[in-house]
Order: sequence, then structure tokens, then C-alpha cells
Amino acid sequence: MSSVQSQQEQLSQSDPSPSPNSCSSFELIDMDAGSLYEPVSPHWFYCKIIDSKETWIPFNSEDSQQLEEAYSSGKDCNGRVVPTDGGRYDVHLGERMRYAVYWDELASEVRRCTWFYKGDKDNKYVPYSESFSQVLEETYMLAVTLDEWKKKLESPNREIIILHNPKLMVHYQPVAGSDDWGSTPTEQGRPRTVKRGVENISVDIHCVNDFRSVSLNLLQTHFKKAQENQQIGRVEFLPVNWHSPLHSTGVDVDLQRITLPSINRLRHFTNDTILDVFFYNSPTYCQTIVDTVASEMNRIYTLFLQRNPDFKGGVSIAGHSLGSLILFDILTNQKDSLGDIDSEKDSLNIVMDQGDTPTLEEDLKKLQLSEFFDIFEKEKVDKEALALCTDQDLQEMGIPLGPRKKILNYFSTRKNSMGIKRPTPQPASGANIPKESEFCSSSNTRNGDYLDVGIGQVSVKYPRLIYKPEIFFAFGSPIGMFLTVRGLKRIDPNYRFPTCKGFFNIYHPFDPVAYRIEPMVVPGVEFEPMLIPHHKGRKRMHLELREGLTRMSMDLKNNLLGSLRMAWKSFTRAPYPALQASETAEETEAEPESTSEKPSDVNTEETSVAVKEEVLPINVGMLNGGQRIDYVLQEKPIESFNEYLFALQSHLCYWESEDTVLLVLKEIYQTQGIFLDQPLQ
Repeated sequence: MSSVQSQQEQLSQSDPSPSPNSCSSFELIDMDAGSLYEPVSPHWFYCKIIDSKETWIPFNSEDSQQLEEAYSSGKDCNGRVVPTDGGRYDVHLGERMRYAVYWDELASEVRRCTWFYKGDKDNKYVPYSESFSQVLEETYMLAVTLDEWKKKLESPNREIIILHNPKLMVHYQPVAGSDDWGSTPTEQGRPRTVKRGVENISVDIHCVNDFRSVSLNLLQTHFKKAQENQQIGRVEFLPVNWHSPLHSTGVDVDLQRITLPSINRLRHFTNDTILDVFFYNSPTYCQTIVDTVASEMNRIYTLFLQRNPDFKGGVSIAGHSLGSLILFDILTNQKDSLGDIDSEKDSLNIVMDQGDTPTLEEDLKKLQLSEFFDIFEKEKVDKEALALCTDQDLQEMGIPLGPRKKILNYFSTRKNSMGIKRPTPQPASGANIPKESEFCSSSNTRNGDYLDVGIGQVSVKYPRLIYKPEIFFAFGSPIGMFLTVRGLKRIDPNYRFPTCKGFFNIYHPFDPVAYRIEPMVVPGVEFEPMLIPHHKGRKRMHLELREGLTRMSMDLKNNLLGSLRMAWKSFTRAPYPALQASETAEETEAEPESTSEKPSDVNTEETSVAVKEEVLPINVGMLNGGQRIDYVLQEKPIESFNEYLFALQSHLCYWESEDTVLLVLKEIYQTQGIFLDQPLQ
């Protein structure tokens, strides 16, 4: 008991100044030490779990001010909801919890913060609880008013906080004394800095450099004039989550049982990402994926309009990897006219794109086989199941030979002709443009018919989107590969999405999943994709250096060959004037032929470089409204050392790429007549 009493007596006494050794481990805070007390200015934070560790992130100044005004309004906080982060999150003030609006995410704790201490490892400030911060503030107020310092407090977690003076306040982690029972904390160990208020703590910089934050930074640097003139608002980015519902079916557990234990990370990447490709080509999961994507897109759009009733802007969509292929298939199977879609915006139900598809009963009536409908209904056979039935299946159901042949022929013809033709604008007179039936050619066509963009895909009912996207951006997309595997060899230059005007295929040069689109529109011409400018202008230095060295080597090569050619002529020239004159005439006639034979392989690369620089106009069809479709990013200098090393990383680079974000912003704002402050070179 004596040790406990001595510790309690020590706790009640004022603490002497810390030793020089302990002082060296914390910083001195520059604070006004005046005798007049000024209340602390609070700031609001929220807590996120990052790598299994709590991290407190400040709200931006605008959101924090709105939360503080709601808190200080004098009204009951219970039931008060404050939208934050541009409306993407709602803060329930009474609960002190932050909830995502448009997607599923774990709720995070919210705290009104005034006092902080520095963390152990990352040196980030951690806020005290609101109740203990109030105790600290009251103690600080008394110390300033009475000019009595060296106050010692114990937190609910048994941490020791000592207020030596306004410039020196420290925090000790609890260290148990010699007696395990009833022991009291001591100020042993390394002290940590205690801070009052958020001064010198950055509250406007997010810790995650994602697509949204990159776009906000680029607005300040590339669209400053339009912002100052209030011509534009910011672009909101809302994610569409379809991956989680697909992997919640239990198939992941089944796969884990058969996955080999070696190269664990690569196998996890394969199971988690590449597996979705097989899902999408499976009749079991393809319909689920398409329905989930379309329903989420419609739900998010409807919810956004409900929360932003004055919104008058357009909507563009972006898909990464397999997501871009899913969007491509959905857009391809939309209707040209949305009809009464405006009246359906408030409904979360998906309108299935079935058109005027007749029912099974109507099909049988058309074939004059209505008497067999009861048999199919009894066997629970619908149109999709009947289309999969064989002659033997129908025979086992008791269908006679004649009706069997009629049914099999009808559904076989219907399956082959599904979606072949699609209306298209008539070409100008005299233009040599393929008909719409030549949207693509295939080796398995017959009787001059051509298959549509959806060939090779499993039978899917594509839902209808309740809005018309302005632009479709595809990042790291395998669309070209999938269309080729499905049997497409050529895309009709007249083809365009029924409800979307623009299409950009954006990829990193080392992305192993990305494929081009333009060669499918113009198969007979070889040309480079459009090089996306660096967001600071010009090309990256290593690319300019590489092209400069290429041009220099070609010039040296051509000059050397020219000098050798002239030297050879001088050695082989005849000494007699008559022969010299006739030989010169022969040389002038033969020179074009010889130059067209030998130096051609020398000039080929030089010509290609010149073509790159001049960017000759190329007709790539109407899929992007007559504009170029394929856009390639510039690799970073370190990436050019080893393409294979950065292959997987390049497939994920788009969300943090300033060049990608700037291209997206530029194209979106151009639809509203807004352009960059200064065009990029």
C-alpha cells in the first residue's frame, strides 16, 4: 500500500521540468503565451481503417464548417444529417457516424476535434475524445487565466498529459508500476507532443490521390479561367460496384479449396480479377453481371438526381478492364430512342430491352402449334429453354415429328438472325461505304449475311439505361480482343452506339490487357494511336530524347549512304566525255529505280517518324463521332527500363494518372463549349 500512496502523492504534486534527453524527443509548439484566454477553434475528423490501423482524416474546411454550424445551431443533433464530400457521404450528427451514399462501405466514426497528440510511428496527429478534449480545454483555460502551469491530467486510457506551459505540453503512454494490482501510470517512456487546435495541421489535402482529387487539382491549373467566370462546375465521379455481388455467391470459397499454395499473390490476383472474364463468358453468371451493372448505374443516377434536383449537366461513363467490355456490350444493345424514359427516372426498376419480343404462346400460335403449349407449360419450358432443346428432348415430351421440325427450324432461324441488322444514317451519294449489314465480316457467314457486334456472346437480355451517356471512356480495355475472338474482323465505319456519341479507348503502352480498336475500323492501314500529351505540356523528356536520337541516326545514315554513293560514282565514271555524257543520261533514268529499291528500307522509318509528327488525318469511322478512338499514355522514364516489370502496375495506373484525368476532363468540358486555358502541345 505504501507504494500506491507514494505514487498518488507524486501525482498530486506539480511535475518538475523534463530532462534534456526527454525534451529532444518532442517538438516545441509555437503558441501565443498571452494572459488572455481565447477559445480553441474545432475541426471535424472521421476515422478510417487503413491496413488494420485507425487513421483520422480531416474533413475539408467547407464540410467542417457546415458540421460545426449544425452542431452549434442549438437544435437537437439526433436525426440531423449533414451531406459531406460533395454529397457522397452523409454525417449523422447525433450518432457521430459517416455513411456512404452511393455504394456500400463500412460506416466510420466522426469526431469534433480540438486537442491532439502525435502518433507513435507515422507522426500523424491523433485527436483525443470529445469529452477528454473538453477537460483539457478547461484545464488550459484555468492555467492561462491564473498563470499556473505544470498541470498533470490522466486520460480515461490512463495516459498522462502534462501542461508545462503554452509552448510545451506532452503526453506519456501508460506504463505500469512495479505492483500489477492497482498500479498507477507514471511519466516514463518517450513523451509525445500535445497540440491544441488544428493550426499547422493540413486539413484540405486528402491522403488518397485518387481520380477525384487529381481532377480537382487539374481544374485549378488547366480550367482556371472557366472556374473564375463560373462557367463550369466540378465533375463528380461515382463508382459502380458489380464485383462484390458477383463474388458473394460462394464461388470464391470453392476456388480457394482448389487453388495451389505457391505464388500466392499472383494466384490471388488471378482468382480475383482474371476469373471475372470467365464469369462473363458463362451463361450462369453473364446475366447476373449485366443486370448488376445496369441496375447500379440506374440506381446511382436516380439517387443523384434526387439529391441534386437542380443538376443540368451531362453524364459520361468509364470502364476499366473487363468493366469496359461490359459497358460496351450494354451500350451496343441499347435502343436508338429512349421513348418515355424521362418519366421513369424516379423508378429504380430496370426496363428490360426486350422490345416487342413475342411470348412462347404467341410463337406457337404463329406456327399453328398452340395445342402443344400446355405440354411446354407442364414441363416448365420457356422460350429460352425451348431454344436449347434438341430433337430428342422434344420427342421425349411427346411432340410429333412434323411439329418438332417446325419448332427446331423456327428457333434456329431466330437465333441466327438475332440482332443482325441495325438502322444507320444513309451515306452521301457517291460515297463508297459498306452497307449496315457489313458491320463486321466473319469467316462463318453465309449467303452474304454478316454477323452483328454481339456475335459469339452468350444469350443475354440487356437492360436499358435510363439516360444517354455523352461519352464512354475505356481504360486498359480488352474490347478489341473480345470482338476478334467473337468472330468480328471489321467494324463498319458508319457504326456508332445507339445512345452514346463519344468513345475513347485509353491505354498504357505496357498494359498486357489493353487492345486497340481503330485497326478493326480501318484494317488496311497501319497508323499509330494518338499520343496523350503530358499534363504539363510537351512529351516526356526521355521520349523526346529517344525520337531526337532516332532522327539524328537516320540523318547520319542517309548522309553516309549519300556520300558513299557519290564516291562510287566518281570512281566508276568513264574518262571520255562522250561516254560520260551518255552514262550520265542513263544514270538519271536509272536513278529513281535504284533509289526506290535500296534506300527504301532506310527511308521507311524516317517516313514513319515524319507521319507521327504531321499527324495526317485518318478516317476512323463514326464510333467516336469522326474523332480518333485509340489514345496511348506516355510511359514514365523508369517504366521504359523494363516493360515486363511494370506490366501489371501499368494495368492499374489510370486512376492516379494526371494525363488520363486531364483527357477525360477536356473531352467532357468540350461538350459544353469549355476548353483548356492553354492547349497542350
